[in-house]
Amino acid sequence: MIFWVQQKRWLLIALAVGAILYFFVPHPQSLSLEAYHILIIMLMTLIMILKEPIPLPAIALQVIFWQVIIGGSTPNEVGGYFMSDAVFFMMGSLMLAVAIVSQGLDKRLALFLVSLTGNRTWRIVAGFTLTAALLSSVIGPHLVTAILLPVALTLIRFSPDRGKGLVALSAALLFAIAYGANVGSIGTPSGGPRNVIMMNYWQEFAFTSLSYLGWIRRVYPMVLLEIPFSVWIILKTFPPEQQHMDSAVRHLLVEVRRDGKISPAQGLTLVLLALMLLGWVFFGEQLGMGTIALIGVFLFMVTGLVQWKEISAGVNWGVVLLFASTISIGVQMKNTGAAIWLAEGSVSILGSLLPNLDWVRAILSVGLSVGMANLISPSATVAVAGPIVLNLGGDPILLGLASVIASAFGYFTAVAAPACTIIYSSGLVKAPDFLKAGWKMALMSILSLTVIALFWWPLFS
Repeated sequence: MIFWVQQKRWLLIALAVGAILYFFVPHPQSLSLEAYHILIIMLMTLIMILKEPIPLPAIALQVIFWQVIIGGSTPNEVGGYFMSDAVFFMMGSLMLAVAIVSQGLDKRLALFLVSLTGNRTWRIVAGFTLTAALLSSVIGPHLVTAILLPVALTLIRFSPDRGKGLVALSAALLFAIAYGANVGSIGTPSGGPRNVIMMNYWQEFAFTSLSYLGWIRRVYPMVLLEIPFSVWIILKTFPPEQQHMDSAVRHLLVEVRRDGKISPAQGLTLVLLALMLLGWVFFGEQLGMGTIALIGVFLFMVTGLVQWKEISAGVNWGVVLLFASTISIGVQMKNTGAAIWLAEGSVSILGSLLPNLDWVRAILSVGLSVGMANLISPSATVAVAGPIVLNLGGDPILLGLASVIASAFGYFTAVAAPACTIIYSSGLVKAPDFLKAGWKMALMSILSLTVIALFWWPLFS
């Protein structure tokens, strides 16, 4: 019993904090009782996510049942929030990654990447970061991470002893993908749903707009600035056990040569992936990104490119459960008014501390977005914080850009961004690893945003 208490102490602490707030601390008069209870659930969940006293899928389960027990929701309401298009997209992306591995395309992609970077480990990490950043600017971080994850796992698998004991090397490769995807997703309006949400808000609240090219001109220099610093942070935080990956590359080359030329099945796989990409670009808004992903998985199974038993064995369903639960609590925070209450409280407190209104606006737009992005999804963050930021006064384009960029700084937990959740599904990185590297990434990103806002954006005024 003593050992169990020691192992689960953070679970007991989280439950004790929740019980004290629920039974003994009255809710603020400016906050509804339902919203107060949702904040209690969020606080308990955050403690568990940071310390991980129980597996993350188990944390996801408690998010669900607490919403019914104390959150004022019915089971059907929670279920409705649970199965959203974003969840379908996450699930479909993980299934597509299994299909890519099943057809052996992961090995060919890995060989192509290392042919450009060479065998030195730091160059391979830099190659993954750059590739993830550039691709996610166009097709979004979800799909990019799902595609590159099996590529990185292939290199790890072909390392000595099948990658056993290479903890830092595995973490460096996987975080290069996730953080690269996060960094690149701010580069263009098509880098993520949150970018489109802000563009719609500009027209609705500020009666202004920013063109696709105008967005790139203002923001992409920040992407290019962050990429080398991200590589440096990843390598310093997780110094790889190997300085060269010669053995893995040689093994990879032998495997690809053994497979021969691209087979008809692999060619069909590439065609289906290209069609899905076109579907996301041209029909994503009408049909939903998740729906198109599931159509793609359906076609893969119908054509025999992947079997259901491969998908069921290869997909980490606990990660899907975790992602869905965080979306459900994020929706509840928005619907109950808890998110708005936190945002307005931040405005009031910060305004009383800083006399310079421009600094208040800037700090609030960034701080509010960073804080909320590590609690709820980036899209939900912009959906909630966007109207508040745009009503602060000042230049709506600059404040909106600062807010939407900061919403990509979800580095602290495995559930703060879909890319982080996907690499966590590999089982090779742990929850504390995100906090270990995340605070450095967040600090670097905030400094980069400050530099861009002070020295680059004024050129467009």
